Amino acid sequence: MFPLTIDQLRKDVADKKIDTVVVAMTDMQGRLVGKRLDAKYFLSDVLKHGTEGCNYLLAVDVDMNTVPGYAMSSWEKGYSDLAMIPDTNTLRYIPWQDGAALMLADVQWLDHSDVVASPRQILKKQIKALSDAGMKAMVGTELEFVVYNNTYEQAFTKGYKDLTPSNQYNVDYSILGGSRIEPLLRAIRLGMTGAGMNVESVKGECNFGQHEIAFKYSDALNACDNHVIYKNGAKEIAAATGYALTFMAKPNQKEGNSSHIHLSFRGLKDEMVMADEKDKEHGLSDVGRSFIAGQIKHLRELSLLFAPNINSYKRYVPGSFAPTAIRWGRDNRTCALRLVGHGQSLRLENRVPGGDVNPYLAVAGIIAAGLDGVKNNLKLEPAYTTNAYDSDSPRVPATMLEAQTLWAGSAWVKEVFGSEVQAHYANMAQVELDAYGKAVTDWELFRNFERF
Repeated sequence: MFPLTIDQLRKDVADKKIDTVVVAMTDMQGRLVGKRLDAKYFLSDVLKHGTEGCNYLLAVDVDMNTVPGYAMSSWEKGYSDLAMIPDTNTLRYIPWQDGAALMLADVQWLDHSDVVASPRQILKKQIKALSDAGMKAMVGTELEFVVYNNTYEQAFTKGYKDLTPSNQYNVDYSILGGSRIEPLLRAIRLGMTGAGMNVESVKGECNFGQHEIAFKYSDALNACDNHVIYKNGAKEIAAATGYALTFMAKPNQKEGNSSHIHLSFRGLKDEMVMADEKDKEHGLSDVGRSFIAGQIKHLRELSLLFAPNINSYKRYVPGSFAPTAIRWGRDNRTCALRLVGHGQSLRLENRVPGGDVNPYLAVAGIIAAGLDGVKNNLKLEPAYTTNAYDSDSPRVPATMLEAQTLWAGSAWVKEVFGSEVQAHYANMAQVELDAYGKAVTDWELFRNFERF
């Protein structure tokens, strides 16, 4: 049942079906953080007033270390609290955990003002701007992962090396390959269905042990909520069944994990605004053409939102099905932007994000770019029909430093997202760059230990 109503939750608590409610927000890295609450306490206190968490939840590195450079959170400011305000529209069962339900939260300061750097708030701001323009965004994300026949504890102990992939050859579209780990894949599918998601399919992918579970599209906020819950839940289910799976963008030298984002604009009453069947070439309306033109114009300066880690940029290898050229094409997988579908199903697939993406930030960027294109009636270049890898097109940034520089120096980013958000995520990138710059890698050891 989704959404799970408060009345049903009260009944479930009284009947001892539910004893725990997880209240979670999404951090900068797209991870769920929060608290497990006694269900009775949640109903009597937290539902009305929310719960608190330290504001460093939006100002730490991936290892939860406090780091400098964030205006909203520091030792000088005492690392005060922020409030997690439950969104009752997100309440659902967690079938893979006994007696548990989950509710996502928006993040506010204790004076009830929004924490503007919160990923969910960033997306909600762009959804409102789009609504003010008479449109809404429909979104579907395609999230790939690699499964290993090792537990997470074993993987950690082994330094994440020499793990055994669940498939030891390319199982792209292979029914046999999926059957090898169908118990895990089925557990994830059924778990997500029980959590209110509309599962469509599962298929094998190119990398060894790589698979993808697809879900039906929905409105932008709900799609991103489902994305982060699914990602967290898939890891929990894998851990409970003796597997480890990773969504990292480039776990090895083979094909990386993508998270292609399909997005289209509609009218507020579901009118088609991007599609026009009178256009015999691509079925695009003027709005649709300007929407794509906006993506092309702003993709480079938004790349930090699509590729938020050092590792993200190692996906972008020519001929790997990860994009390098900022071009659009009709059903052309060599382009960063791929137009697919017809009529009501017409949408643009952004192929830049990897499995490590924070969906709220990426979708906010796509909406903002599309809206800018529509408002300014940007003109669309012709579709690219051949191999975009070999084109002289503008390129997806090759490094995090390049993406950070583009983001931090963009006047348009500052105007649309605000100076606080711009500075906050530029600092997030700087923290990662600084950490990577200090790390001694295996590559360096093998290259230098004996030979110099």
